[in-house]
Amino acid sequence: MNFKEHLLGYPILDVVAKSAAELGVEAYVIGGFVRDLILKRNSKDIDIVSIGSGIELAELVASQLGPDVFVSIFKTFGTAQIRQGDLEIEFVGARKESYRTDSRKPAVEDGTLSDDQNRRDFTINAMGISLDRNTFGDLVDPFDGMRDLRKKILRTPLEPEITFSDDPLRMMRAIRFASQLNFDIEPDTFDAIIKMKDRISIVSMERISDELNKIILSPIPSYGFKLLFHAGLLAIIFPEMIELQGVENIEGKGHKDNFYHTLQVLDNVSQNTDDLWLRWAAILHDIAKPATKKFDKRIGWSFHNHEEVGARMVPVIFKRMKLPQNEKMRFVKKLVRLHLRPIVLSKEQITDSAMRRLLVEAGEDIEALMKLCRADITSKNPEKVKRYLHNFDLVEQKLKDLEERDKLRNFQPVITGEIIMETFGLKPTREVGIIKEMVREAILEGTIPNEYEPALAYMVEEGEKMGLTAH
Repeated sequence: MNFKEHLLGYPILDVVAKSAAELGVEAYVIGGFVRDLILKRNSKDIDIVSIGSGIELAELVASQLGPDVFVSIFKTFGTAQIRQGDLEIEFVGARKESYRTDSRKPAVEDGTLSDDQNRRDFTINAMGISLDRNTFGDLVDPFDGMRDLRKKILRTPLEPEITFSDDPLRMMRAIRFASQLNFDIEPDTFDAIIKMKDRISIVSMERISDELNKIILSPIPSYGFKLLFHAGLLAIIFPEMIELQGVENIEGKGHKDNFYHTLQVLDNVSQNTDDLWLRWAAILHDIAKPATKKFDKRIGWSFHNHEEVGARMVPVIFKRMKLPQNEKMRFVKKLVRLHLRPIVLSKEQITDSAMRRLLVEAGEDIEALMKLCRADITSKNPEKVKRYLHNFDLVEQKLKDLEERDKLRNFQPVITGEIIMETFGLKPTREVGIIKEMVREAILEGTIPNEYEPALAYMVEEGEKMGLTAH
């Protein structure tokens, strides 16, 4: 099978082929680029294997491309990298690897193309295409990766237990590729993941979370999470999520399975956003339900205050999983804390005051919050879903009208502590805080607009009731 016509769309590969010929070495494009070329998926990463020095080949290719092309060399790994436009081309010499049981960092030595293909994670990533002048475009597929692509199967080139023992991160990668490509994991390969799952403990949390984030960003992320769950990996890397699974029954009263509910919310929100952190908010929105679950004979099951407890769990989970501790974490925390508020508003008679408070607390994230809340409707009763969504339409329209009128997003009262101190001749005291809070509440209740003159008059009036005199 020859892919010459497919390669012609990438002029850089012609430069690589000519440079390899000049050096007298064989070169192959290999791995994910070949897989995506066959699947007709866009790929911006090209891996080149040279039967010789990958660094030397990269340097010659860069010199052919012009003086502005820079080569990044990683001598420790024997690799080099070139960027051209939106393409990233990585060069490595063919190698074979051997592993110690306590590390996923291999001992590396020069090898043949066959050695290099043996060390690949899956058959669909072990295919190579020749860049040699006489065989340009020929597919080198020793493990029948083309057959596995057609059958949509993930399988390891060598015995799966060897592949996963050597580099346990490949277990996460198997599930990530299955989730991204909607492939099945071949039964023996999946059994090996179950058997080898504890080996994941030698992998850094940063690498695990990187693969988990790619699963979360896949088209139907619940598929990846179900594979993680059944493989036993989820219990190791994300135990809080496992606790959501299962239904407890007392006196004939049960509650929904919050694990599968969470996966449905994640899939729902993923239909409307590629925002990784909004998808994380979907994953964590009910994370505190196991910790807050209580049974009452009269009302059944409750999860009182799970949104507040869940919000406090977010930074702890993010820290352990080596996820950001910045505004991305605070965004997820905010959405977890507020995720019940629009639902409550949609069930009750909507007051302007409650709407204002939600707008103020959500700020710029109000649209994301509403996407999460819509995704949280997972009833199997279509009429119930339709009714809830209609109520959400009313809430959103009301929020939009209030925002246009009162400009409450990123709300700051026009009366500051400095104005209060100057007006009443005060130093920083408890009274300043009390007056400031009274003005804020009056604005949110709609008693006064968030404008300077009426807010100042209200402040003076309330201050005088407290025995203060305006200067």
